Amino acid sequence: MLTEQQNASVAQAANQKQNQQKHQALHQASLLNKAEFWGEAAKTLDWIKPAHTVLDESQAPFYHWFTDGEMNTCYNAVDRHVLAGRGDQVAIQYVSPVTDTEYGISYAELQAQVSRLAGFMQSIGIVKGDRVVIYMSMVPETAFAMLACARIGAIHSVVFGGFAANELATRINDAKPKLVLSATCGIEPSGVIPYKPLLDKALEHAVHQVEHCLILNRSQYQADLQEGRDLDWQAALATAPKADCVSLKATDPLYVLYTSGTTGQPKGVVRDNGGHAVALAWSMQHIYDIQAGDVFWAASDVGWVVGHSYIVYGPLLVGATTLMYEGKPVGTPDPGAFWRTIAKYKVKSFFTAPTAIRAIKREDPDGEYLQGVDLACLKNVFLAGERCEPDTLVWAHTKLAKPVIDHWWQTETGWPVAANLMGTAPVAIKPGSPALPVPGYAVEVVDELGEQVAPNTSGNVVIKLPLPPGTLTTLWQNDQRYQDSYLSMYPGYYLTGDAGYTDEDGYLYIMSRIDDIINVAGHRLSTGRFEEVLCQHPDVAEAAVIGVDDQLKGQVPLGLVVLKKGVTISDEELHKQLITLVRQEIGPVASFRLVSAIQKLPKTRSGKILRGTMRKIADNQQYTAPATIEDPQTLELVRTALTRMGYADALI
Repeated sequence: MLTEQQNASVAQAANQKQNQQKHQALHQASLLNKAEFWGEAAKTLDWIKPAHTVLDESQAPFYHWFTDGEMNTCYNAVDRHVLAGRGDQVAIQYVSPVTDTEYGISYAELQAQVSRLAGFMQSIGIVKGDRVVIYMSMVPETAFAMLACARIGAIHSVVFGGFAANELATRINDAKPKLVLSATCGIEPSGVIPYKPLLDKALEHAVHQVEHCLILNRSQYQADLQEGRDLDWQAALATAPKADCVSLKATDPLYVLYTSGTTGQPKGVVRDNGGHAVALAWSMQHIYDIQAGDVFWAASDVGWVVGHSYIVYGPLLVGATTLMYEGKPVGTPDPGAFWRTIAKYKVKSFFTAPTAIRAIKREDPDGEYLQGVDLACLKNVFLAGERCEPDTLVWAHTKLAKPVIDHWWQTETGWPVAANLMGTAPVAIKPGSPALPVPGYAVEVVDELGEQVAPNTSGNVVIKLPLPPGTLTTLWQNDQRYQDSYLSMYPGYYLTGDAGYTDEDGYLYIMSRIDDIINVAGHRLSTGRFEEVLCQHPDVAEAAVIGVDDQLKGQVPLGLVVLKKGVTISDEELHKQLITLVRQEIGPVASFRLVSAIQKLPKTRSGKILRGTMRKIADNQQYTAPATIEDPQTLELVRTALTRMGYADALI
């Protein structure tokens, strides 16, 4: 006779098997009848004009969702909840351990703030289709700014506050905004980071001239305003009129979010209004198990796609409370900060990056800071941002005694591609896998010729077109680059840029990038951009940057530079200057600390640097020198340099 525990295990296995069948049935339905599936999902939103054409394939490979529908994202995220009688519910719970500040903002208060900010924008001439760059820290006003843009049809482009001035200038030149919304500073555990001087420098160097800047004055740093261009946030809004939501086509752009390109030139991912709202609302319910009134916390930054989708838009679209956190997993003040915040505000689902869990694990390996913290409210923990190795996931599951769910998606997709549907059909968790493809995504693993590979065989991960609602519609002002970057390698498919495999149960495993984008703690950064910066140094002739494995951040950049002939700079001084240069040009987010001089880089006879081979050497993987290598001895030079930096310590 089975014990009670054995009976429970058998029942759980049977339930998970049943849920896997349910997941697969839902997935099949989403692919066999796309219009019916997403048309039904769209009914959870309020439409000014419901769409009759759910999927428009007439301009393939450019697909459009809800083409003839009209709606407003801000109305669905704010106003309709007030009208439904839930204006007193907390919409945004702000928690800032770095300033010792906590307060809640109700849906009614949110509506008042957003409508007045939108009214200010209209008063200075911002209209539908105009771009607005938002360069701000993790404060509620950043969410107000995004929603105010959505309210009047302006297209926002949020730039992460940690980026340096020239990175901001690049985005300003590409988006060509009429208005920049910014704050005087951001706050990090290390201290105050002045934003206004960076903004001033960016505007000085930008080719595009911005008409107005609205500056949120934070008490931690006072900044001078430039007369005629800069306006004080509080003073401007004090007399601003309120603005109503405007009717927008579902296909009108909601925002542009820049992500790194392999050339170092950022790509502006374009998200529409209708498909975006439908997909996020669907995901909140089915993936994250969040309904109206629940508390959801995505511990990310509004400057990244997670912040767009799951700090601001997703939770508010379903009428949940979203927690906005200005702090770190450790050091503000200790590795128990996340757990205490979850308990205090009754967070139901928590979303963070594996990097955060690794940091907490490093500081509190035995989970001592969990002692005495009541996490009964917490149902699920979601991880995304970079690949989560099994050890980290198992540690979190063991210490928290909660389901810890790895899931996979990209800036381009805007919402999960592979995940466990915790709100509909939770399946067995396999550490190392983000589970099964989400409904709407036809994921395949193919070889170089585009042929589907067998289970447990590595290949390139692709998604059959059309992509579901909520994914990128194109790149800003650059349809051709969109096609070249994502659609050209495998016609009829979207190239994710990731390599991996599926197992015999259909579970997906993402193992690495297939290009030269590196993933630093969930931040996708271009090696090409690093190389451009390193080559700005007067003593550097050429440079190569690769991503190497890092226990905390997933990957970190490692640079090798070839110095100009006759240079006599010391290794210590060169190292210091290059790190400073990258920090100035790209920002602290780069986590750039590994760099060394080398006599010659390994290249093919055609001049291509062998970055893939260099990565294998760094990570102690087996490799074969390519037949086209110009000088095989250069690989030993690489090994020597990498060994000095703590990599390639075991000969292959």
